[in-house]
Amino acid sequence: MQLGAFSISLTVKDIAASAAFYEKLGFTSLGGDITQNWLILKNGETVIGLFQGMFEKNMLTFNPGWSQNAEALDSFTDVRDLQRELKAQGAEFVAEADETTTGPGSFIVVDPDGNPVLVDQHV
Repeated sequence: MQLGAFSISLTVKDIAASAAFYEKLGFTSLGGDITQNWLILKNGETVIGLFQGMFEKNMLTFNPGWSQNAEALDSFTDVRDLQRELKAQGAEFVAEADETTTGPGSFIVVDPDGNPVLVDQHV
């Protein structure tokens, strides 16, 4: 199962302070908008998202259809196909992608320790 580009989405209290901290660690902006309380930062192949006021918990994030540089891939497994495969394996979902559509979509599953896993397709 290929889930796509991986990042960790961090729930932060002060996005400006968090951005400054991660920039000191060598992360640079890959996308987002600090005025909207979200930023995507990258250091080498490592990607983190900073989100203020958007999520309750930190979560693992996968993006089908994207490279680690947030570039669209020519070939990938659609989020709805991933969802059907996980359902067939008995996974329980917190949120599901609409299987009657194509293009962007997302679902959330939770691991046994309560960590949310977001699979979020943008293409």
